[in-house]
Amino acid sequence: MNAKRLLVTVTIVFSLLWSSLLASLHLSGNAGFLDRMEALLTDIRSIAIGARTPPPIVSIVAIDDRTAAAHGYPLNRATLARVVDAITSLKPKVVALDLLLVDHGTDADDAALALALQETPAVIAGAGVFPESTQSVTSDANDPLSAVPVANQLLLPLTRFSDVAAVGIVNLATDQTGIPRYVPLISRGPDRVDQSFPLRVASLALGINPVFVPGGLALGDRHLPTDTGQRLPLTFYGPKGTIPTYSAMDALDGKLKAKAVEGRVVVIGSTVAGGGDVFPTPFDPVLPGVEVMSTATTHLIAGDSIIRDSNIRRFDAIICVVLPILLLGLLAWRRSAVGYATIIALVLAWGALNMLAFAEGYWFSAALPIAAALPPILLFGAGELWIDRRQASHFAAQSDLLQRIEAPGLGEWLARDPGFLAHPVRQDAAVVFIDLSGFTGLSEAIGVTHVRDVLSGFFEIVDEEARAHGGAITSFMGDGAMILFGLPQPASDDAGRAAACAVQLCARMRPWLATHPILDGRNIGFKVGAHYGPVVASRLGTGNRRQITATGDTVNVASRLMEVAAARGAELALSATLMDAAGADSAPLRSGQLEGPAQVPIRGRSESVDVWLWKGHPL
Repeated sequence: MNAKRLLVTVTIVFSLLWSSLLASLHLSGNAGFLDRMEALLTDIRSIAIGARTPPPIVSIVAIDDRTAAAHGYPLNRATLARVVDAITSLKPKVVALDLLLVDHGTDADDAALALALQETPAVIAGAGVFPESTQSVTSDANDPLSAVPVANQLLLPLTRFSDVAAVGIVNLATDQTGIPRYVPLISRGPDRVDQSFPLRVASLALGINPVFVPGGLALGDRHLPTDTGQRLPLTFYGPKGTIPTYSAMDALDGKLKAKAVEGRVVVIGSTVAGGGDVFPTPFDPVLPGVEVMSTATTHLIAGDSIIRDSNIRRFDAIICVVLPILLLGLLAWRRSAVGYATIIALVLAWGALNMLAFAEGYWFSAALPIAAALPPILLFGAGELWIDRRQASHFAAQSDLLQRIEAPGLGEWLARDPGFLAHPVRQDAAVVFIDLSGFTGLSEAIGVTHVRDVLSGFFEIVDEEARAHGGAITSFMGDGAMILFGLPQPASDDAGRAAACAVQLCARMRPWLATHPILDGRNIGFKVGAHYGPVVASRLGTGNRRQITATGDTVNVASRLMEVAAARGAELALSATLMDAAGADSAPLRSGQLEGPAQVPIRGRSESVDVWLWKGHPL
């Protein structure tokens, strides 16, 4: 028990330290080594929830393969101006170009595009260039922009275009699998700060200037929670084309329907095969970048983005610390089917609540609690396995020492006749079984030293009564013993002596269990079964370790009679066969209450057995 307590203490301390470290990293947004696991679990949740219809806010006009085949790729500025003019004529809220206009075209073409952009509320794209694919930031409570990484360079549109249209940065934050998980709402360059492309489009469409507050973004009277570094978490509505997409060719040919554009945000971008601007998502391995930008824009305008902010992360941190401790407590408390069922139910409940929250728009971490719980549980399991093996070895050594005590009364006979039972002998014999009830659970509770003391006292009583009545202990198995009457030679009073021994065992066991200091207050009982009939006596074993034993139906029935006694509230169950051989009116049997005979089914046997039940006088 001391080893068990030490193991529980060590694993709980380890769990607290480990989970606190993970929680701290998660709160600061620096637990990047869990991203791959979290990405997989997030994709599973997204797929389980399924695709959904986006709000009718954004339409995409795609520079697709058909447009590129007719007008070349990339489109020249004059053709792009015609596309913008065609869309503008259908009265959109905002026209957004998810295209980098950083290089000069011909002066006439650039002028035509600038003029087209001037005729409608418009946003054009810029991009940040970072030295590495992964950026590290340090959070500073005094600097609200400290968690926003700084780009080495910003690729900005030509001044000619930025003078007539707002500029938004199109950078995305992807996980290790390349899936866009966040849109940074603010981007920093060496000497300037810019809004993201989706935020510029959303604020222009709503006619509201965004206001950043700690942990969120205010668009008028609406508050949108954001994650660390003022990032907007992304979830996708579905595969490619879920957001309504139309070909730029239709706009050039005058076939674009007014209902596809009027009153909507229209994002123009490339979907040309091989263009490179694609991202994997849970629903589509090649979702066009323009649809990613359109998804983020829709989130901002509709306010339906999934929430993962500081409050969510704090709740994740609490679960990260509490769940492993709870699981360890259950493991240490009950190593049983009920305990394991409780653990499984707890884990399933957490998984279901996590999935339900995700479906309702709250992104709680799935990877963090798993990463927090797994190492302490594995440590606890390894420790318990080590302790169990030590205990098993100890009990095996104890059992081996006890088993080496030869059946009393047979030592001298074996010395005179070394060939005794070298070959199996069939004969009539009486068999008595005795077993302690509830000893398995007691062994775990009282410790190894006390177990040895209890077993020694139990064996002493059994040994004394077996010797006193001329029986031979042929098997002593921890908390149970088998006594055989009929060796070395059968006698006419074997059944009578067996009945007397069984009654006397009951008489001695009752006060011993009631007064033993280690067993005080413990729910420990005993049961005895006795039967008479033919057995096969033999020597079993090889080499220098052999044991005299008896086998056969008589032995099996005697063993099962203990179950009958326990089931019917008696201390002793005797077969009618043994009673007939012993004499039902024998003096030992008259010392208690005798009931029977009753026909009783025996487990593992097709025929029932007539059984007498004996109950001793209460103390």
